[in-house]
Amino acid sequence: MKLSRAFPVPTARAALLVAAAAPVALLLAVLVPGSWAAAPLLGTLVIALVALDALLAGRARDVGLTASGDAEVGEPGWLDVLAEFGGGWRSRVDCALASDARLFPGGATSAALTRSDGNDWQARIEFRASRRGTAEVEELWLRWTGPLGLGARQLRRAVSESVRIWPNVAPVRSPALQAFLRDAQFGLIARRIRGEGTMFEALSEFQPGMDKRRIDWKASARHAHLYAKEYEAERNNQIVFAFDCGQAMCEPVAGLPRIDRAVTAALTTAYVALKGGDRVGLFGFAARPELFTPFVSDARDFRRLQSAAAGLDYHAQEPNFTLALATLAARLQRRSMIVVFSDFTDPTSAQLMIESVGRLTKRHLVLFVTMHDEELTGISGAEPADMQHLAMAVSADALLRQRALVLSQLRARGIDVIEAPYQAIGTRLIDAYLAIKRKGAIG
Repeated sequence: MKLSRAFPVPTARAALLVAAAAPVALLLAVLVPGSWAAAPLLGTLVIALVALDALLAGRARDVGLTASGDAEVGEPGWLDVLAEFGGGWRSRVDCALASDARLFPGGATSAALTRSDGNDWQARIEFRASRRGTAEVEELWLRWTGPLGLGARQLRRAVSESVRIWPNVAPVRSPALQAFLRDAQFGLIARRIRGEGTMFEALSEFQPGMDKRRIDWKASARHAHLYAKEYEAERNNQIVFAFDCGQAMCEPVAGLPRIDRAVTAALTTAYVALKGGDRVGLFGFAARPELFTPFVSDARDFRRLQSAAAGLDYHAQEPNFTLALATLAARLQRRSMIVVFSDFTDPTSAQLMIESVGRLTKRHLVLFVTMHDEELTGISGAEPADMQHLAMAVSADALLRQRALVLSQLRARGIDVIEAPYQAIGTRLIDAYLAIKRKGAIG
């Protein structure tokens, strides 16, 4: 690709040389008045050295930028910069990129290139995407310095490299979860699961250690021997993960928006549910419903859920729980397990949420998942150093009390509540799902 013209520029070393030469020239002019002409000559010499050094740096024949491919939010990715030069001698090569703020804070970054082979220089720039979506890298600047370090050449190139950023499903790939699925009752091989659930499967001889409540006394009386009922765990349940995409869920926690933490936990649980024979759908809303996917029933179609979750947008507005959850309830034709991911700061708006979520319990099993506010807890528990910190601690404690009141009201309406640190909500949600499935409480 044709490159733009490279312009010579002085370096910081050249500026320091000029700054060091200025007192010398001034001293000569004072001590030997007739030598004042040496000052312009000295400046001209520095300029000539800068130009010569930039010329000795050679010219860039090609500059390329390639991305590692698709990335997941919060996971490492990288961009490779490769510069090819035609002759010359270079002491240093640097690059700078202008990109979407999803990739780099402030939308810009820089890096030093290292010599790879002959006249080729390269750099690998690592990033951790902060939000989902498609991030564009728009411009690349390249600067290479001559052997003296006084002059450099610089060019600017427009690039059109894009990186698609997907929801983070690293927990799904973790060896711990794969080992659990391989060994657990909801394993990789679909089979009948006896001993738990609510669907009657067969009678078997009672063995020590069995639940005595499962003894079939009538059958035992007929055969003069103790028999117990075996049940098959329910399958084909409907699980809906509902995401609040409003302002509170877009606030960051440990560097990533809450909504992205929630999506990771939901997709991990969805993968376990698909392995267990259940059907999974996603629902997203803010001021209005944004997304409702068809139910997926095969773990091989998990990628469809990840792709749909990538379309959940970030909204700087308050969510409309009344409209969203009424729409969701109208679309569900059978009893389902609905997992609502949300957060709240205003107790008044939380009351509308409580009423809307509470109406779902008339027909569906509802879980409410929220992340523990570690910032408020830290402010509330910190020892106050002055009156300002004391006032902050009192306000934080009041907000925590209001939060606890809202969660207790949700529990009073028959809603299971999961409140945990962001790194633990996925595990807590999987445990809650498995416990509910064992009880057969969904269908």
